[in-house]
Amino acid sequence: MLQVALEAEGFEVGLAANGLRLISSLHVDKPDLILLDVMMSWIDGFELCRAIKQNEEFRHIPVVFISAKRMPEDIQRGIELGAADYFTKPVDLEVLVKRIREIVGEQGKS
Repeated sequence: MLQVALEAEGFEVGLAANGLRLISSLHVDKPDLILLDVMMSWIDGFELCRAIKQNEEFRHIPVVFISAKRMPEDIQRGIELGAADYFTKPVDLEVLVKRIREIVGEQGKS
């Protein structure tokens, strides 16, 4: 549903079935932003964010968490790992789209 909603807002959306597929796709697709859930198969989103931010080739790509994990320590951990933002489910699509546009716009200015 999120894919359809973001595409309706004009975003080009690519999907990765798990963290391993995301890492492999980063070498080809070069996204402007990565949306991650914390609870994923193969590797959790926190560890995947850490791996992305430690990789010189990918660390510039903003990561935004969208997760059902809503405890303050979860949100803090995501931000400390380098995420640009952290949204809890259910996500307010209007707020998410506005924030994605802000982040992508900031990247274009760098």
